[in-house]
Amino acid sequence: MGDWFQTIVDVQVAPQNAAALASEVRDWLISSSVILADRTDCVLVSDLGYPPGPRADEAVDASGWSTPWQDVWTNGLDITTTRTVFDGGQGEPRAVTCPYCSREIELVDEYFQLDDAAWEPFRDVVHGWDEGRDVVIPCPACSRRVQPTAWKWADDYFVFGHLGFTFWNWPPFRPEFVEEFARRLEGHRPVLIDGKL
Repeated sequence: MGDWFQTIVDVQVAPQNAAALASEVRDWLISSSVILADRTDCVLVSDLGYPPGPRADEAVDASGWSTPWQDVWTNGLDITTTRTVFDGGQGEPRAVTCPYCSREIELVDEYFQLDDAAWEPFRDVVHGWDEGRDVVIPCPACSRRVQPTAWKWADDYFVFGHLGFTFWNWPPFRPEFVEEFARRLEGHRPVLIDGKL
C-alpha cells in the first residue's frame, strides 16, 4: 500500500533564512489549527512531526476518501530546513529540461528503466547537491553550463532547496490553501511535489 506524501518546497529561500521562515509558517499553521503544536511520532524519515489539527480538513479535499485520513499513524507534517533534494519517491526521473534551450533529455528507456548513459551526468548533479556541492554540467544539447537548481525535472521529480514542508498521507490540498501557503513564504516561488514510498 505505501505512504503518500505532499511536499511544498520553497525554491527561493536563502539557506540562512530557511529556519526563520519555517518557524513563521509553522506558527501560522498552528494558529490556524491546521496542525497541533506538540510534536508526536507521526511522520516517516524524522523522529517527530506535527499531527493534524482540528481544522486540517479545511486545507484538503477529502472527498472520495472512505476512512478518516487522520486515523493513519503517519499523518503529520515534517519540516526540513537543510539543503535537500526533495523527490517524488517511487519510480525514476523520466526526463530533465535545459533552462536555456528547452531541450528535454529523456532519462528512461521504453521500459521506463533508467538509461545509464543519459542519467550518469545528472546522477552527479543530484548526489552533489545532497553532499553540499554544486555540480555544474553542460547541457547535452546546447553545451551551456547549467546550475543544479536551474534544471527542470519532469513532473518536478527532483526539487532542490533549503526549506520543505512534507505532509504525510494528507488528502490533496485545496488550491486556496496552497495559495495562502505561498503568501506565507514571503512571495517566494513554491513547488508542490507529491509521491509515494
